[in-house]
Amino acid sequence: MAAEIICVGTELLLGDIVNTNAQYLALELAKLGIPHYYQTVVGDNVERLKKAIAIARERSSILIFTGGLGPTPDDLTTETIADFFQTPLREDKEILAEIEAKFTILGREMPPSNSKQALIPVGADFLPNPTGTAPGMIWQPQTNLTILTFPGVPSEMKRMWVETAIPYLESQGWGKERIYSRSLKFRGIGESALAEKVAHLFDLTNPTVAPYAGLGEVRLRIATKAPSLEAALQVIEPVATEIKEIAGLDYFGADDDTLPSVVGELLRRQKQTLSVAESCTGGGLGEIITQIAGSSDYFWGGVISYDNRVKVALLDVNERDLNNVGAVSAIVAQQMALGVRKRLATDWGISITGIAGPGGGSETKPVGLVYIGLADPQGNVTVSEHRFGENRDRLTIRQISAYTALDRLRRNLLTIS
Repeated sequence: MAAEIICVGTELLLGDIVNTNAQYLALELAKLGIPHYYQTVVGDNVERLKKAIAIARERSSILIFTGGLGPTPDDLTTETIADFFQTPLREDKEILAEIEAKFTILGREMPPSNSKQALIPVGADFLPNPTGTAPGMIWQPQTNLTILTFPGVPSEMKRMWVETAIPYLESQGWGKERIYSRSLKFRGIGESALAEKVAHLFDLTNPTVAPYAGLGEVRLRIATKAPSLEAALQVIEPVATEIKEIAGLDYFGADDDTLPSVVGELLRRQKQTLSVAESCTGGGLGEIITQIAGSSDYFWGGVISYDNRVKVALLDVNERDLNNVGAVSAIVAQQMALGVRKRLATDWGISITGIAGPGGGSETKPVGLVYIGLADPQGNVTVSEHRFGENRDRLTIRQISAYTALDRLRRNLLTIS
């Protein structure tokens, strides 16, 4: 008794549109505790869509289609499904009236081609679309098989799913036990290194523990199926506590926590302020800090000192040091952190200077070399050297530099709190 997602549209295969519908539906199926093992993307082609249906119905009992419900000739989902199950189409007067009414509200006459959207297989119920002209359907063409269709427009699909599909599936007995999970987040440790530390937990069957890796961030997802959140937490929390103890400072948050939100809360709690001096990141660090609403409580601002003259004039960087060792150096990172802290009168100052590439590197200073300075409330400065790799692109080096700098502050805030 598993569900399968079939997304229809040549534009998906060409990469013109990102398939966010499949991701959304997968998350929703997990919430309902509905097993989901396969996803298919198929173009606007009748024969290939029929082949996808033939395969899916043999291994899944709920088939969820998105896309192909529009009025144009390449919108083939409804008629192809009906033809596959050798069922004639009927025109639903209620659907047709709704579509005509939506055009009337817009002050437009309904094109004749839109009338095809009122066709559904005999025996099927239509799935109303409150915002668009493309309704879906709910149909059981054979025993132990349910078909749900949705338009490809994400906003329309999501509303239809919430308002009609979920209540229908719950009425069929789904959702009594749902999948609950917690996502623990880590920085400063690689996926393989963390996996080694918690390897004994990967053998658990209830809850399950699985790793995921992103840009400089690792996640461990702890999941269980339970009748309620309270019952799920009784299973999840002991494992989450053990993982946090093992990870130590590498653990920074869970679920909706982000590194900027965690750092912001630490600064707010300690009533401390922050300023930044950026070179190679070009304002990227300030941008991620100010993603958080209320960040003006603790973030005073920054200096984008891309040119050395700005480093000298605004951050009091020694011109002799710039000439002798260059802007990408520990001594310059140290002076930048101190300079911005003094200039903006904040408790903490962060600096970033490096070579983001793709050019500009050398044997002694390769692309990816970054220095991060951190000036604390007492005026002490520590500088760390990082080599983020010559094979990484410019954007990645800039992003990982900004997040690494913020993580250095987080660790220091936790140490003194």
